[in-house]
Amino acid sequence: MSRGIACVLGATGQLGRPAVRALAADGWDVRAASRSGRRDDSWPQDVRTVRVDRDEEGALAAALGDGCDVLVDMVAFGRDHARQLIALADRVGSAVVISSGAVYADDRGRSFDTQNEPGGFPRYPVPILESLPTVAPGDTTYSTCKAALEEELLASTLPTTLLRAGAVHGPYCRTPRELFFVKRGLDGRKVRVLAFGGKSRFHPVHVSNVAEMIRLAARRPGSRALNSGDPTAPTVAEIATAIDRVMGLETETVLVDGPAPVGDVGLSPWGIEHPLVFDMTAAERELGYRAVTTYAESLPATVAWLVRELDGREWTEAFAKMAQRDGDLFKYAEEDAWLAQRK
Repeated sequence: MSRGIACVLGATGQLGRPAVRALAADGWDVRAASRSGRRDDSWPQDVRTVRVDRDEEGALAAALGDGCDVLVDMVAFGRDHARQLIALADRVGSAVVISSGAVYADDRGRSFDTQNEPGGFPRYPVPILESLPTVAPGDTTYSTCKAALEEELLASTLPTTLLRAGAVHGPYCRTPRELFFVKRGLDGRKVRVLAFGGKSRFHPVHVSNVAEMIRLAARRPGSRALNSGDPTAPTVAEIATAIDRVMGLETETVLVDGPAPVGDVGLSPWGIEHPLVFDMTAAERELGYRAVTTYAESLPATVAWLVRELDGREWTEAFAKMAQRDGDLFKYAEEDAWLAQRK
């Protein structure tokens, strides 16, 4: 017997694909909505696909038809999307919406928005509880837009579970952090430099763990914001070593105490000055959440996917969004010059 209708918006993205699978396996009648309307090969045949662009006037309402029991929104961003969902509350039983750990601010008001300012990198408590203050809602940055999304939804009558995701990892990511070490391995780099003593920790969350939280939240509607993370938050040195192990490589690690000694040497997508680690107690208490995988267990599939995506292509083509956002991540000449000077 069906649990009801679940509509997944952003179904063909990195988080949407496993969420559709998890909900379908749990007995929901799933409508997979996306701009392309495509079907993922891993979905059961009874999953119904819907083509919708939420930014077209009335398109989302039309796609919902008579409504759904739970609406899972992977791509909501800012006040406008929040108000769009709230306006449909008479046709939606509850919602599960992806937010971000980027909303958090430390006790001096520092956040990811201030990290590039002198002394501006946030120093969060370890671990972070959901009660930690967030940045002021607004419409100028990723963090402030996510905070505005949360503010609107939590103040509404639509029961909404907001998942404050950490560093999402797994196949189909457009900006995969693992690329940094996988490509270095494919390029034959025998030495790596890690700033901050290799101790940087940016709490990861695998796509299947997010999907599990979505599945549980669909069963237990409520209005709340919950951290979304893997069972542990490995250091950047541990991540690099784990990727080496999957690829069958041995790489010498040179640790730098403190920030990059010159340019970007020693920095990586995990290279943050102070740790960002989530407390997952609330998710365990309110949803009965237990992670379905660990970082290390999930890594082989992620690495294999990255290797396939890079086969015969420049990384800037395979991951154009990451290249546009982060620029040149592989400044080997700069690194080699610093290593040579160090000898």
